[in-house]
Amino acid sequence: MSALEMLVGSGKYTYRVDEDWARVPSGIDILAASVTVDSKDRVYCFSRDRSHPVVVFDRDGGFLGSWGAGLFAFPHTIRADNADNLWLVDRDLGQMMLFTASGQLLRTIGTRGFRSDTGVRPDDFRSDAYRDVTHGGPPFNLPTDIDVAPSGDLFVTDGYGNARVHKLGPDGMHVLSWGEPGTEPGQFKLPHGVWIDRRQRVLVCDRENDRVQVFDQAGGLLSIWPTRLIGPAVLYVDANDIAYVVEHNAGMVSVLTLDGERLAQWGDPAFRSCHGIWGDSRGDLYVVRPGSWGRRRRIVKHVRVG
Repeated sequence: MSALEMLVGSGKYTYRVDEDWARVPSGIDILAASVTVDSKDRVYCFSRDRSHPVVVFDRDGGFLGSWGAGLFAFPHTIRADNADNLWLVDRDLGQMMLFTASGQLLRTIGTRGFRSDTGVRPDDFRSDAYRDVTHGGPPFNLPTDIDVAPSGDLFVTDGYGNARVHKLGPDGMHVLSWGEPGTEPGQFKLPHGVWIDRRQRVLVCDRENDRVQVFDQAGGLLSIWPTRLIGPAVLYVDANDIAYVVEHNAGMVSVLTLDGERLAQWGDPAFRSCHGIWGDSRGDLYVVRPGSWGRRRRIVKHVRVG
């Protein structure tokens, strides 16, 4: 095991960490914002390098290509759908874009540059702009994540400049929204990640309230996970209904049941700013976090050994 590899987690959720699994060609910078894995175990990094914003690897770290130069302002989230197409969220453009795996644009949701009225100045793109949200507004104001229900309905967390979850129909038309700024149940302080689970519930990472809130698809609050999470950013749920959450403000990864009971946890405050997680067909994880010794945020592979 090299100096950049170590074991983390516990029990069946024990992993060997490999920071340098990805063989990045010379001339490509990895400024990772998000990660996803498709059904062929291709790993996609959504990077804030304007020349190579989408960088693709195989599960062993071999470089497969890159695309998207000049298309994005502030990459935030990427996720593969069941057809191996890719939803990408650009926070500052206020758009959710669906691409093929090779980078062909299929559809766009949101008007480029539009900012709804939420009390946040329209020229304010700060990552703590959520502090100035005075009221929830319509779609969109610096959106953060998107997921698609089996029905085709889309759910968008609208977090940095808003405090809402929006439900859109399969045609992309607005259906309903819920949420207001605050700390009470059903309120949000930076809704940052969203996932539709097998029970058809809407799981929302309420990042700065240190919790995951669970809703039905009409916005009714069902529960709040009992386990406190320090700045949960996004979550990934595997085929066994196990949830993996990156805790942005603690540099941690938590493994939980769909009722929010923690099964394992690892990390270090040195890795604060964890921002993405996804798994492949073998149960290995890919985590967006800073590298050791002050390295920039990258995708770190966790090979399951438990």
